[in-house]
Amino acid sequence: MNTFLRKGVLGVAGLAFAGGVFAGPAVADAAPAVDTMPVAVAVQADKPSIDTAKLVPHGVQGAQSHVELSDEQVANVKAIVAATKKAGMDERAAVVSIATALQESKLENLGHLGDRNDHDSQGLFQQRPSSGWGTVEQITDPEYSTLAFLKGLKQVDGWQDMPLTEAAQTVQVSAYPDHYAQWEQQAADLVAEHWNS
Repeated sequence: MNTFLRKGVLGVAGLAFAGGVFAGPAVADAAPAVDTMPVAVAVQADKPSIDTAKLVPHGVQGAQSHVELSDEQVANVKAIVAATKKAGMDERAAVVSIATALQESKLENLGHLGDRNDHDSQGLFQQRPSSGWGTVEQITDPEYSTLAFLKGLKQVDGWQDMPLTEAAQTVQVSAYPDHYAQWEQQAADLVAEHWNS
């Protein structure tokens, strides 16, 4: 190849390379910013965050417990949140409800457990048909059992100003009244995550 031709080919290649270096990244960087930015802003605007201080007004009491939730348990959380909204109650009522269900059943909709059953307790809240909570079919329905719990909670004067464990215990009348407190932080986190979803 003659010198003139080789210099021409190298010169064109050099221009192409330089043009790619200077033009390529500018074009590549510009496109994603335009396409992705408005979507992220729109998603954030649709889901305002909840102040967890509002959900735990007294602060958590004692050591906190936490369980990893299955899809079924998350579905039960969502059912409790939906029933709380249906009852016209606020996020704090959902926190009390979810903490109670975490203590009573770990958010599992339990049927009769045979010898391991506490009398005839069943469902998310371990409500008893023999104590007037409803039929087995009713108390093992997450919406019904939540609405029944919330009906009891509404009857507790000043429940909004009580520590969670006191409000839950007044409704549930448990042999272990202080155990509800250990679930308050996880319940608040779940309400913050699912209230606006």
